Amino acid sequence: MKLIRITTVPISLKVLLKGQLRFMSRSGFEVVGISADGKELKAVEHDEDIRTIAVEMTRTISPLKDLKAVWMLYKIFKIEKPSIVHTHTPKAGIVGMVASWFARVPIRIHTVAGLPLMEASGYKRILLNFVERLTYFCATNIYPNSKGLHSFILNNKLTQSKKLKVIGEGSSNGIDTSHFSPDQISKKQKELLKQELKIDNFVFIFIGRVVKDKGINELIKAFLQINENQNEGSRAKLLIVGDFESTLDPVLPETEAEVRNNPDIIFVGYQSDVRPYLSVSHCLAFPSYREGFPNVVMQAGAMGIPAIVTNINGCNEIIIEDKNGIIIPPKNVVELKRAMTHIMNDRGYYLSLKKNARHMITKRYEQRAVWETLLAEYKRLLQGKK
Repeated sequence: MKLIRITTVPISLKVLLKGQLRFMSRSGFEVVGISADGKELKAVEHDEDIRTIAVEMTRTISPLKDLKAVWMLYKIFKIEKPSIVHTHTPKAGIVGMVASWFARVPIRIHTVAGLPLMEASGYKRILLNFVERLTYFCATNIYPNSKGLHSFILNNKLTQSKKLKVIGEGSSNGIDTSHFSPDQISKKQKELLKQELKIDNFVFIFIGRVVKDKGINELIKAFLQINENQNEGSRAKLLIVGDFESTLDPVLPETEAEVRNNPDIIFVGYQSDVRPYLSVSHCLAFPSYREGFPNVVMQAGAMGIPAIVTNINGCNEIIIEDKNGIIIPPKNVVELKRAMTHIMNDRGYYLSLKKNARHMITKRYEQRAVWETLLAEYKRLLQGKK
């Protein structure tokens, strides 16, 4: 059986679905990966041992390029004749589902991992609602990767309930808890990295795109207030791992200036391996506005690190209040500062969260279990079961 997996950009195939494509290939499927071209696409071909095809796709709204992508995918589907087309990310979802509907692919699956329309308003919200409804109309099955997204889609009447299903406990790919483990980073590695980064105090870490929707403006404001009246020896550090995106969703200019110039903020840009940075940190600060099922919160937990997250879908499923982290309202500097201060100053409370962090991930989101659950779902659909 031929399975085609599509993401908008190749880094999503490489990182978000790491290992899963190889697993499906070794479970009886001929797997083909499709995304926009890029060096990561060749890496996917090598790492996952699958065939890949490049199709030009953009993350921005671009009607002519999107129509071209639909046409290119339609032609590929007619030649390849897949049994299943499974898309991820919004743009790949709309062009992939429309093209597979026209090509009459029998099983058309779209995984929802975050919805940009949640933060949109006015005409943009109307347009994004239309795009989402069209994607779901063309799909035979919709898999929100969190229970919160499942509820949001139903509450906003974006599709019929019979098309919706959360696979397992949520998440698109689970987490390899043998890879994300405190045991993978030696004491010597940690000491060397601490020396390199010049950190010896309490360290908050943020991992992700450095954009407005990730709550970076609020995070920087809260962090500055925490350190405002502290002497140098007791000031916290903030480690930021990720790149700025100045075109799609930029942060405030003053926020970027602080990230780049504040001596208490260590900005290291994108890192292919975040484990060393997590190993020298005490708490993940992740005040995002919207998510599907954030990998970084699972990664931090698997590394034994508690998290401060916002009360949004995905985050509020991985984190349980006062068990493995703290949940705060989104866009709330006051509550974010309060949570950061609490977790930094109350050592007993912090240690109780840290003690639970890894176990609460390994118990619910082990990667192999997620893959096997999705494989069983593919087989169920191929057998025509309801």
